[in-house]
Amino acid sequence: MIRTLGAIFISLALMAGSAAPAQAATKAMVNGVSISDVQVAQRLKLFRLEGKSGTKAATEELVTEQLMVQEAKRLGINVSDAQVEEAVLQVARNIKVSRDKLGEILVQNGVDVNTLKDRLRANIAWNQVIQAIVMDRVKLSDADLDQQAEGKLTASESFDYILKEVIFIGKGSSGRTGQANQYRKSFQGCDNAVQLSLAYTDAAVIDIGRRHATQLPDPIAKELAGLNVGGITKPRVVEQGVSMLAVCAKNEAKDLTFIKSEIQQEAGNDALKAEAEKYLKEVRGKAKIAYN
Repeated sequence: MIRTLGAIFISLALMAGSAAPAQAATKAMVNGVSISDVQVAQRLKLFRLEGKSGTKAATEELVTEQLMVQEAKRLGINVSDAQVEEAVLQVARNIKVSRDKLGEILVQNGVDVNTLKDRLRANIAWNQVIQAIVMDRVKLSDADLDQQAEGKLTASESFDYILKEVIFIGKGSSGRTGQANQYRKSFQGCDNAVQLSLAYTDAAVIDIGRRHATQLPDPIAKELAGLNVGGITKPRVVEQGVSMLAVCAKNEAKDLTFIKSEIQQEAGNDALKAEAEKYLKEVRGKAKIAYN
């Protein structure tokens, strides 16, 4: 959920309701809920950790976050302490420190750990708002997906294959690559692939089966597109040793499934982000906000 400590400080929201001293001054009111100067001061300390500054920006973030929390509450969304603590642990994991060390980092910079917990609580709540309300607004047309996928489909991605992998197992890629090239020169088709491999030590032939070009890495798909049935790719160093792919069958076939899946994920994420921003704007438009 959070990539770096800086990212968490940027992206997560501070839930209002943190106790403030009686003498704390109100900096803003959001639907009757006060945001104090103490909260703003804490946010500024978080800003310093991420290399940011600005009292106005800190206050505005707190206002926005209070709107998020209130909307979650209106929808009956509650975040448990266990969820918040798990999120704190995730922050620590992401910056590769222990939970206690994370607390020390915050304290050393004058940040109350409860401030981070409140921000995490608000972020979790808002994510649940998005799942409950906003996701239903995001609809992707199959016709649009097909059209976009067709536009992305390249010539090398228009084939369906039956493949065998010939792999020379073991480290020392230079020696293994030399043997693979010898094998490649002698290769006469899939029917004799196993028999030919017996002349080499630690060489194996594996049935890959049917694969569409869109399921393969682009460099391999492009190379396979230039081969006929009975051809074999150039040796490639892989984790197990040196690998080549042999073309046992090849047919022209357009399969948009995998491209559509990628487009749907990308477009869905973009659409969801846009709808979430729109929804937050709607929430803000209905709110009563006053600044001091």
